[in-house]
Amino acid sequence: MSKTNNRRKESYDPKENLRRFFRMVAHFDPFLFIGLVAVSVTLLLGAFSCRKSTSNEQVVIYAAQDQVYAEPILREFEKETGIKVKAVYDSEAVKTVGLANRLLAERSHPQCDVFWGNEEMRTSQLATQDVFRETNGWAAFGYRSRRIVINTNFVSERRAPSRLDTAGELRRAEAVLGAPQSLRDLTNVAWRGKVALAFPQFGTTATHFHALRQLWGEERWLSWCRALAANKPFLVDGNSVVVKLVARGEAWIGLTDSDDIAAGRRGGLPIAALPLTEESLLIPNTVAVIRNAPHPTNAQKLFEYLQRGEVAKKLVQACALENATYGTDGTTLKPAWDALLRDLETTTKQLNEIFLR
Repeated sequence: MSKTNNRRKESYDPKENLRRFFRMVAHFDPFLFIGLVAVSVTLLLGAFSCRKSTSNEQVVIYAAQDQVYAEPILREFEKETGIKVKAVYDSEAVKTVGLANRLLAERSHPQCDVFWGNEEMRTSQLATQDVFRETNGWAAFGYRSRRIVINTNFVSERRAPSRLDTAGELRRAEAVLGAPQSLRDLTNVAWRGKVALAFPQFGTTATHFHALRQLWGEERWLSWCRALAANKPFLVDGNSVVVKLVARGEAWIGLTDSDDIAAGRRGGLPIAALPLTEESLLIPNTVAVIRNAPHPTNAQKLFEYLQRGEVAKKLVQACALENATYGTDGTTLKPAWDALLRDLETTTKQLNEIFLR
């Protein structure tokens, strides 16, 4: 047998291995062993502590405010506090409805800490469903508004004259329609195929339609909705699309939000907003803390931060809001939210029947 095989056999001799073990134990330093254990425990605890700290130094927000406006504000909060913000934004097509439904679905196992809403109806709905914490659950700040937007190449901001004296004035009036004085005028044949609006089941368009139902009464409102649908409007996925259609002249007039009009005007589009009336709606931003939020301390910090005056002013400067403060207005709609929410399901069903044919 070769020397190599002899060495291999010796290395696997169980008696020799046992002797080696006892020699190792006899020369083992117990203090070294204790030190190694202590270092290992310290490293493990440190790693656990780091993971726990990282988990605690974050906050989760569901934001209905447009990402282009919300993201810079949230980054500034991160810089000031060191708290990492994990944001979930909505899509323009379904707007706040999608986030509201998600919060309702997660009510028994909250994944979110703070809700940043961009209109009041869905926030009020979530509050009645106990989605927010019981005390100081939500607040409103700043506002924008629902407006009529016109293409200034086709629509005059003034009503067209009722009597025309010359052929030249007649041709001008045919080319440039006078602006409507009321939303009810949009059902006139002059606006057939020339009106654009987002689907009225979602976002601020939904809130506006629900508030108009309360203002006019169900029968009058239903008649107007049916006549508007029959007048062949453009129904599109979002208020910014309304502005684009009006600016291109595909539609001459639209129902949209003031921030989308402001963005279009900054881009040099030929559009203008008509003045506020009793049919207009102020739409505040809202901020709320979720009941049993996973990170309640950080949620409170973000809740307070978004209500700061300088935050609202930055949103005004960005044209995301019209005004930094929100309060009563002498001319616009003043919905009774409790009553409106009681009719929410019925009104939504009626809108589906009329506009989703």
